[in-house]
Parts: sequence; C-alpha cells; structure tokens
Amino acid sequence: MGRAAATDVGVALRDRLARQGTVRMIFAAAPSQAELLDALARERDIDWRRVTAFHMDEYLGLAADAPQRFGAWLTRHLFSRIAFGAVHVIGQEPDPDREAARYAALLAQAPIDIVCLGIGVNGHLAFNDPPVADLHDTKQVKVVELDEVCRQQQVDDGCFPTLADVPTHAITLTIPRLLDAGQLFCVVPGASKRAAVEQSLYGPIGTACPASALRTHPRCTLYLDQDSTPPRLASQKPARA
Repeated sequence: MGRAAATDVGVALRDRLARQGTVRMIFAAAPSQAELLDALARERDIDWRRVTAFHMDEYLGLAADAPQRFGAWLTRHLFSRIAFGAVHVIGQEPDPDREAARYAALLAQAPIDIVCLGIGVNGHLAFNDPPVADLHDTKQVKVVELDEVCRQQQVDDGCFPTLADVPTHAITLTIPRLLDAGQLFCVVPGASKRAAVEQSLYGPIGTACPASALRTHPRCTLYLDQDSTPPRLASQKPARA
C-alpha cells in the first residue's frame, strides 16, 4: 500500500514539476505513513530541490529535542533523506497562537499542490478531532485541545508510554487549509482505522467524523489495506477506493 501510494505521489510530483517551477507539499507524521514516506524517498527522477515541504501538526509542551515531535519524526523518516528546496517545521514559539499565525503566513504564500495524509482512529484529519473540528474554519492554522481518543492512539501507536505522557494541546492545520490543495493522497492502514474509514466513506459529511470532508475534494485518493477496508467496500474488491 505504501509503495503504491508513493508511486502515485511520484507521478503527480513529476507531472507538476514538468508544468511549473516549484511544488509545495504537506506531510503527515505518524507510523501509518512510514511505508509511504520510505518508498517516496526512494522514488527516482524527482528534482526535490524544487519542492518545499510543510507538515500538518505539532504537539505543544514537548521539549525541543523530544523524539515524539512531528518535525523530528519527519526529519528522521523523510526530510533528512531528501534534498528539499526548503523545509518549514512548526516551531516552539513561546506564544502558540503567534506560531500558528507565522506558519499560516508561510502556507499562504503560494498554493499547496500535494498533501500526504492519514485518518485518525476517531476520524480526525491532522489534529482536527471531532470536538474541535470545523469544516468551515476561517483559520488556516490554530491551537487545539486533543481529545482522549486521539491521545490514546498515540500510546497505541507506540509513540508514548502512557496517556499521561501525551500532550493535551497541539498546533494543527485546519480542515479547509488541508482541502485547499491540488491533490490529496490519504494512506490508512490497520484494523483500528476501519470504523473511521467506514464513517468517512458512508457516513454523513460533518464533524462527527472530520475525515468525511475528504469526499468533498475532487482529487483525493484513499489507500486502504485488507485490515482497514470496511466490509461493504471489501465485497467490491477494489484495488483503490
């Protein structure tokens, strides 16, 4: 699944680089994205020097050198392996709202071409959990409080030893900011995500399952494995949904 998604992202990248001078991308940081990022780093004939990279969320309250920081995770898995033209990470500004505004300004400098993302156990996109998600948010980047399901996912993914160790707040790109991109490639492995995928594909479009908003995007590709595929979709036996 990761290799298939990376192949498609590579095709999209080459196509855009053939038609425009630079490409701007946003990446999710999560174990579910590791195989995609590894395969993408191995893609050939991509002029990464013309690509600017962003990421979509970051914890608040962690030490600057904490390995769980998403900027650090992406550096290990991708940013240190590719000679990007520029990499913009969400920093540890003492005033989180000021840092959110700074990052929003960077994102707004030019259109975002490609987003590589996943779906959370609770249906979140980035850190837009159901209690704080807003499908019509007027902000591009904001400070949010994480719900317990989201925080427990970080423990279950092996990122933190206990729930008490998981930060309670974060900076996140909003749903409208993510959807205001040319193409979305959404990789969602694992049985723990099956219910969220089911709601994303077949439930009402709304904040109860923020990922349902992906259905409003004209160029979003969803990649599932056998475990994350809902039964009604599995009966159709698609290679890609």
